[in-house]
Amino acid sequence: MAFEEPRISVIDPIGPAIDRVKAMLFAPFDLVRWLVIGFCAWLANLGKGSFSGGFRGGFPGPGRAGEIDWQGMRHEVESFFGVELALIIMAATFVFVLVVVAAIAALWLRSRGRFMFLHCVAQNKAEVKIPWHKYSRQGNSLFLFQLAAWIIFLVLMALIVVPILLLVGVIGRGGARLGFGIIGVVVMLVFVLIAAGLIFSLILKFTRDFVVPIMYLRGCTCLEGWREYRRLLSANAGRFVLYILFQILLGMGIGAIVTAAGLLTCCCVFFVLAIPYVGTVLMLPLLAFMRAYCLQYFAQYGPAFDVFLEAEPPETILPG
Repeated sequence: MAFEEPRISVIDPIGPAIDRVKAMLFAPFDLVRWLVIGFCAWLANLGKGSFSGGFRGGFPGPGRAGEIDWQGMRHEVESFFGVELALIIMAATFVFVLVVVAAIAALWLRSRGRFMFLHCVAQNKAEVKIPWHKYSRQGNSLFLFQLAAWIIFLVLMALIVVPILLLVGVIGRGGARLGFGIIGVVVMLVFVLIAAGLIFSLILKFTRDFVVPIMYLRGCTCLEGWREYRRLLSANAGRFVLYILFQILLGMGIGAIVTAAGLLTCCCVFFVLAIPYVGTVLMLPLLAFMRAYCLQYFAQYGPAFDVFLEAEPPETILPG
């Protein structure tokens, strides 16, 4: 008898995911339940957002023999801020350290929150204390994995960006005499940077959507979860590529819904959603759907990857 592979679909999980959201949040509606699950969802997405920044101004022009006038730059900075450059550096260092510490703390809380929110969706429960303690080992392991991944990515990005900036500076000083050789190197480095960013994003995406459920089910570390998922990924690469493409489509659809709601309310929705925790509570049905969809999709690969089999039966509500 030939072995029949399970049917894997990116469409089929939509219905069960919607049913899970209805059971969690609307059967019946309970504001306290919303607030508790919303807190777990807020913690699971703590600190997420886009960072935008840019390099303003040009490279300093060459001084005598092409040297940079560092002394002149120092005087300009000190005269602009009205304080010594040493104080400016100390203040900037202090702010930088605070930002780094806050980012690391948010990453740790977010890692713990991932398992709390997954617990709420998988078990159809509104709990904070139990999953916080029960999955502390897995959450800490996820935190260390993501922290290491971020450090590696930032170091790699620095190793690529710094040569790009130096080469652009060389082009600015040398003009057309340098030809297209250096421009070709810059373009190549930019493509490498984009590829590195894409790979890094996929690693975080697969970790969040599939490795975390494996850790949840097995009680294992993040590296152990990745070893198991890597075997599944290598055997189903095409299916997971389709999953990513469909996730992009779902994200565009949800983004369109939120954008339309914001425009119809004269941007009032945007301001409300920007409020920490409050915005998460309002977006909870969409957040719960996206989490449930990932879990329902993963469950198609067999009972070993079905977090809903671990769910306890809902409590019976007796009439008063």
